[in-house]
Amino acid sequence: MSVDSAVEEARFDLVCALRWAARYALHEGVCNHFSVAVPGYDDRFLINPQGLHWLEVMPDDVVTVDVDGHVIEGRHRVEPTAFYIHSRIHRARPSARCVLHTHMPYATTLTGIVPGRLEWVSQQSTKFHGRVAYEDAYNGLATEVAEGDRMAAAFQEADILFLANHGVIVCGESVATAFDDLYYLERACMLQVLGRGTGQMPRTIPREIVELTAAQMRQDSSQALLHFASLRRLLDRDEPGWRSTGNARPR
Repeated sequence: MSVDSAVEEARFDLVCALRWAARYALHEGVCNHFSVAVPGYDDRFLINPQGLHWLEVMPDDVVTVDVDGHVIEGRHRVEPTAFYIHSRIHRARPSARCVLHTHMPYATTLTGIVPGRLEWVSQQSTKFHGRVAYEDAYNGLATEVAEGDRMAAAFQEADILFLANHGVIVCGESVATAFDDLYYLERACMLQVLGRGTGQMPRTIPREIVELTAAQMRQDSSQALLHFASLRRLLDRDEPGWRSTGNARPR
């Protein structure tokens, strides 16, 4: 695949992830942001623009930004907190090719309670064993480099970061794997919140079974790729034209 084709595919993947995040109700208004490193580069990334609903974003709307905040390509602005969060994480973690930040409801619910930890009470939760970090201080909007750096440092070796009173950030080696994690993270949090809401004691999975199941899931990453490929096919079926370029975003 040529570099140009790879960049085009990255744009398609990002738009697919945005549209399906909205379909799954993982979005919040025109806030939150997804980014993916530009194929062939470690110092620039693609990100959704400020002010567009995720269901209307087209490939041509995606903005290319470098890690210093300069717009390299695109006709839209980038929301300031989006830049400070994503640029600092991409800079600090080159292996994090995709960075997804949302205020999705069930995961964000956990960030607003004490202790606010993901519990091993569902098969879905075991997917994240050993991969989660927590930032327990809320400092307001991320409108400066220091706040972005604080978030990046909080990851340590994890892929998922819970931000106190705020939301979550998921990092992955591709849009497909990161989106799969985002989807199942919200499902795990939903089951935990709903279970706690019954007032009954949770049935915690024994640690050795959690570790076993997590290892079993890591053995085969194809499920995430199959999941995302199916989402692209469904968009082709339900929203023909979603891949359109040339200022073709419908009004």
